[in-house]
Amino acid sequence: MPWYQNAVFYELYVRAFRDSNNDGHGDLRGLMEKLDYLQTLGVDCIWLLPIYPSPLKDDGYDIADFYDIHPDYGTLDDFKALLEAAHARGLRVIADLVLNHTSDRHPWFQAARADRNSPYRDYYVWSDSDQKYKDARIIFLDTEKSNWTWDEQAGQYYWHRFYSSQPDLNYDNPAVQEEMLNVARFWLEMGLDGFRVDAPPYLFEREGTNCENLPETHAFLKRFRAFVERINPEAVLLSEANQWPEDVRSYFGDGDEMHMNFHFPLMPRLFQALAQHDRAPIAEILARTPPLPPNCQWATFLRCHDELTLEMVAPEVRRFLWETYAPDPRMRLNLGIRRRLAPLMGNDRRKIEVLNSLLFTLPGAPTLYYGDEIGMGDDIRLPDRDGLRTPMQWDPSPNAGFTAPDVQPYAPVIDDPIFGYAQVNVAAQEAAPDSLLHTIRRMIAVRKAHPAFGGPRLEWVEAPREVAAFLRPGTEETLLSLNNLSAHPQRVTLPPGSFTGLLDNRTLRGEVTLPPYGYWWGMDDGR
Repeated sequence: MPWYQNAVFYELYVRAFRDSNNDGHGDLRGLMEKLDYLQTLGVDCIWLLPIYPSPLKDDGYDIADFYDIHPDYGTLDDFKALLEAAHARGLRVIADLVLNHTSDRHPWFQAARADRNSPYRDYYVWSDSDQKYKDARIIFLDTEKSNWTWDEQAGQYYWHRFYSSQPDLNYDNPAVQEEMLNVARFWLEMGLDGFRVDAPPYLFEREGTNCENLPETHAFLKRFRAFVERINPEAVLLSEANQWPEDVRSYFGDGDEMHMNFHFPLMPRLFQALAQHDRAPIAEILARTPPLPPNCQWATFLRCHDELTLEMVAPEVRRFLWETYAPDPRMRLNLGIRRRLAPLMGNDRRKIEVLNSLLFTLPGAPTLYYGDEIGMGDDIRLPDRDGLRTPMQWDPSPNAGFTAPDVQPYAPVIDDPIFGYAQVNVAAQEAAPDSLLHTIRRMIAVRKAHPAFGGPRLEWVEAPREVAAFLRPGTEETLLSLNNLSAHPQRVTLPPGSFTGLLDNRTLRGEVTLPPYGYWWGMDDGR
């Protein structure tokens, strides 16, 4: 089994994690100080949000230099030291790589707009009209009115699928393809273990199409995969194709394209199932999820640095989820919800745990978002997604141990009566054996000890609709996961035989009653 199939990923924002030089911004040296924490948590791979020089109009996804580190975070030498320290602890590191676009401040774009005869002009997509590619949807409907923006200096429109400050690269230009391969080589040869590939469906444009998932895109991604594996055969490419499962399937190719892709449609259905006390949304989306090549894997998650996207649910379901989880309009963004896990659950520890139980026992490699392991809150007073990216809460000292007490952090540390750093912090939860942190740590340890959780097979167990009960058969073991999605006790008839508890010492057979929002993991003991 490739390492990533049963791995646990941990997504973190370097700016938010730990400030080592007391300038108010988290940095690579600060992350190095906390590697022991991540090793003890039990995760296998750290995923870093963009770390490159950037004007930060889109929190670093607007890259101004693919070959360096943002000065707030440190230097290339700091990054090399981080990789060495992580690898010494058995931790792998992947980083975001934005293939689709650059910042409009990138020297390539500045040269392109200044001179039609510049070789960089053809690095981007230009037009005298804004009427081309009319079938392509606008992704950021709340801020962008068109995928074309007029550039006065260039005297033409340029194409962008995201913000107008992020012009798309022109992958019909062979020089662009070579350039992005060189970017991958640069970081892989430094020791990086792979990339989370941002927004891969949009690389090419063709008239009469929606400019997504085109054959040309897949041809380049296959080339990209082969190139990456020649440099590091164990590197992983984790793709962010926010599409339906049957459409995402093509991004795995024949096991020769992306190693992994996030299962975006599953995520909102976990929240829907909990809100409706009914496993049907989970079962239905898994039923339409195609099998993958044996060397591939889904990445699963509950929350991340972006809004909880509701793009792939029916309009009536979207309205229901908004009303349930985001009653205040400030909690909503685009077609989603800009809240962390614990606030979404009303800080109900039972609901937080049962969702994590599903995350760790359903097929796919689980991905944790920094701070969710301690139940961190959010700050909806901050704009856009900034409220999801507040400083990590390490201890109850001023500024939560993120930076020095007398330093102004890049964003306010959460200080409300429920989620404030005085109540919610790593130090307090380390000292409390029954804390959420210890519970998540235990789930991770059990998950990693049983490879069947990393396999593709799932068999539903007959149970009340309020219960998500399923077997996870593997080559050497069969595991059982029971999850009560309701506020009432639920009685479940177990499959034949007896099951030994994985999170407790109980051995169960026959029937079991799950408490409200209760869960139980077991292993068929073969008797």
